[in-house]
Amino acid sequence: MIRARFRMALSEGIWVTEVSTSFPDATLRLLTGVPKGDRALELGEVRAEDPEAVTDAIRTHPDISGYDQLYVDDQRAIGQYEADEKGLYEFLWASSLPPEFPIVVENGAMEFDLTATREQFEAFGAALDDTGRQYELLTLVHTDEQESLLTDRQRKYLTVAHRRGYFDVPRECTLAELADTLGVDKSSASETIRRGAGRIIGQFIVSHD
Repeated sequence: MIRARFRMALSEGIWVTEVSTSFPDATLRLLTGVPKGDRALELGEVRAEDPEAVTDAIRTHPDISGYDQLYVDDQRAIGQYEADEKGLYEFLWASSLPPEFPIVVENGAMEFDLTATREQFEAFGAALDDTGRQYELLTLVHTDEQESLLTDRQRKYLTVAHRRGYFDVPRECTLAELADTLGVDKSSASETIRRGAGRIIGQFIVSHD
């Protein structure tokens, strides 16, 4: 299984591109969205210093109708509305993979997560390249389905270490204290944690192509 996070430049001429570039410091989060004929019914969240100014821009945009504000405070607003086009995630709908929410939009670019098999991921990447859109692969995590990432012992030791605050900065638990909790010597605890952490880190790749 592959889990990846992408950042993709949005097409010009769609409402979310226009609103997000007009308020470049705001974060727009699509919490859910479903097709409704030629429109999309969406539940969206705005996070900004002046969320009402952003929601007013959404409400009055010609591509938006039926905006219903569900919540607002001085940092955040949530609204439900219909969009006349589905350009925010039409590429995802057109692929064999459903969009994963929330989809985050900031200053004309969206970030989204994807879960796929290796074959699906490669097909998605090829289709994305064919569109000519600008995008970045932000994170990629691959787990071999044929083999567990961690042994039972590594998982146990890492879980206890995390709960005791061994990985906190500053540490809330020393290696000696952790080894005592696990009932093993320090060298055994250290080696098992090092190998387990190494396997996790080895599966996490960050790319800024």
